[in-house]
Amino acid sequence: MINHQNNPDYLNSFLDYTITILNKSPNTVKEYNYDLAMFLKFIKLKFNLTNETDFSNITIKDISIDTIKKIKLDDIHAFLSYLTNTYHSKAATRARKASSIRVFFNYLCAKANLIEINPAQNLETPKLDRRLPKYLSLEDSKKLLQVTENEDNRNSKRDYAIITLFLNCGMRLSELVGININDIDFSENKMTVIGKGNKERTIYLNKACIKAIKSYLDVRPNDGIKTDKQNSRKALFLSERKERISRRTVQYIVDKELLIAGLDTKKYSTHKLRHTAATLMYQYGNVDIRALQEVLGHESISTTEIYTHVANQQARNAIESNPLADI
Repeated sequence: MINHQNNPDYLNSFLDYTITILNKSPNTVKEYNYDLAMFLKFIKLKFNLTNETDFSNITIKDISIDTIKKIKLDDIHAFLSYLTNTYHSKAATRARKASSIRVFFNYLCAKANLIEINPAQNLETPKLDRRLPKYLSLEDSKKLLQVTENEDNRNSKRDYAIITLFLNCGMRLSELVGININDIDFSENKMTVIGKGNKERTIYLNKACIKAIKSYLDVRPNDGIKTDKQNSRKALFLSERKERISRRTVQYIVDKELLIAGLDTKKYSTHKLRHTAATLMYQYGNVDIRALQEVLGHESISTTEIYTHVANQQARNAIESNPLADI
């Protein structure tokens, strides 16, 4: 929850703009607020506008637009350097904050006309480390599904449907917990989900997914479901409390099933199951990279291309493992 009373007016106006015009999700707006509040606290330190030594106690409400006008690109670079040296922030974290700053200053300059010069106009995104994604092998994926399906507890059909959707559709955790029953079109074997950036997309369901969902719906509670802001009555997956299942509960379920399957819970997670689905589709399904981009809901094809790198790495490993390699 964003406390707008702690923000200067121009920051609150920016947040309103991201919601109403850019149609950003509540989580994205919350991230914008966090990133920019941290940046403005740094500016107060750098410009000697506070005597507070505890960074977390620095207030930003009193930072005037005149102070914002004095910010230069060097100050933004200094902030990113501060993140690295003080918090040991990863490149991905710095890239997100750079993106927030870039959108913020673009709004102040080009939309709100509060500043004449945009200091972030030439701000570059920190180069990201391209690491190959971790994923389950086909054998381990089958094992995970098998142990989940054969578990003897009252939530086994729900948990099996969750694992099945992750491994077959490659959806995000936020997308899975947000599924409503009326999002599913059983006549067309598809459903709509709200993905990153509050964007709606269609996910097609194979026979395994349809079977798992229908099996769960046969035992899903219909009475005593909570009436709340989460629209629990509409939710596909419910918790023990008969409310929309939370991200944390789904993560717990996945960890539990991974453990039963004898798989490393430190190495794998809900997001790694998404990687697994994408990798298996690319390796075994002869899926076109553009089609895979559509399935995963990636905005940029470069994000999807990491799965082609996985295949290339496996090809390299295959050559290196040839028994003639060391002769």
